[in-house]
Parts: sequence; C-alpha cells; structure tokens
Amino acid sequence: MISTAEPTRQQVRLRGRSYVAFVFSPVVPIIGWLEEIDATLARSPNFFVGKPVVLDLSAVELSPTAITHLVNSIEQRNIRVLGLEGVDASVVTPSLPPLLRGGRHCMVQPAEPEKAAARPPPTSLLLDSPVRSGQSVIFTEGDVTVLGSVGSGAEIVAGGSIHVYGTLRGRAMAGVNGNSSARIYCQKIEAELLAIDGFYQTAEEFDAALRNRPAQAWLEGDTMRITPLN
Repeated sequence: MISTAEPTRQQVRLRGRSYVAFVFSPVVPIIGWLEEIDATLARSPNFFVGKPVVLDLSAVELSPTAITHLVNSIEQRNIRVLGLEGVDASVVTPSLPPLLRGGRHCMVQPAEPEKAAARPPPTSLLLDSPVRSGQSVIFTEGDVTVLGSVGSGAEIVAGGSIHVYGTLRGRAMAGVNGNSSARIYCQKIEAELLAIDGFYQTAEEFDAALRNRPAQAWLEGDTMRITPLN
C-alpha cells in the first residue's frame, strides 16, 4: 500500500502595525470646507501625498448619498480616505470606506505600575544618523534629537520637542500629544512643513530670510512663530 503524506499547513502569521493618520472633521457648509482643503493643496500640493485620512463625521448629519459624494470629492483631490468615524454603522454602505473605532489622538496611555527594579520608559529619542528621504520616525513619549540631517520626504513626529543638528528638510511635527509648549530647533531650515500641537506652516509660508539659517519654531497662542536661532 502506498501512503501519501498530507501537505504541511502553513500557519498565518499576524503582526500589528500602527500609522499616524490625518483626521478630517467636515463642517457645514461642506462646499466652504472643501475650499479650505483646496487652499491648503494650493500652498502645498504634496501635503497629503502618501498619508491616510480618517473622515470624522460627528459634527455633521449627512445621508449615505451625501457621504458618498463627500468621499468622492476628497478622493478626487488625490487624498485617500482610510475610514469613517462619528457615524452610525447603518449608513455605511459597502461602497464607502469602513467604519473605524478605537482611534486615539496619539495620547500616551498611563502605564501600569511596574516592579521597582524595572527600567522606566525613555522620555527622549536620540538618532545618531541622518533620517533619509522616505523614512518616518514616530516617538510620542517625548523629545526627538537628530544628530544629522532630515532628508526631503522624511518625517519626524514627536510628543515633545524636535532638535535637528543639521539641515531640516521634510516634515517635523512636535507636541503631537497636545503639548503646546513643544518647540522645533534646527541648524538649517529647508523644511516642507513644521507643526506644533496641530498648528502648522508649510514651506511656502516661511519667511525667505530664514532659508538656510538656524531657526526655532514655537506656538504663541494659536499662531506658530519661526525665528532665527541666535
């Protein structure tokens, strides 16, 4: 009798991975809100390139048809809608992005009490090599310090301040946990975007006199200030 061995079944390997997404919160009139999106794209056409977007509809009441039209309007602007929030599941049709739950505002959750001998989590991140184009560094627990430069298309996201001891190109977003006192420092500013606690400026808005100079950025109320670093 010839016996045949059953093929070995491969186990599915699952991994978790998190990403930072922009959250859009439309307000009425929707046409006016879309005009604000267009104004941002006019200043910085690549602002949302490669970035997933979540559409929070909790501030508006829209029918399924209106939601579909809004999603299509956003995607016509080359903005990818990852999912929906703040809407009842009954109005989410199969043609719409999925309903998402459990999203957080990048807030650091309180840690459970640990044993006395355990090492406390780091409150700063030191990078002793440049951050190259296309790389994304996300550290929501505190400050990020880069001893080299940050390349064009790269991204630094920090819960605290950002220090770059070289040329800052790409994007730098500090204070993402709601830390309005965070700052951004660099030895040479050529950034595509600077943001602190959600308030931002794009390269087109920077004072031309700051180009290629040491600079710092901070919040004064709801306004971002960028000045030479003397």
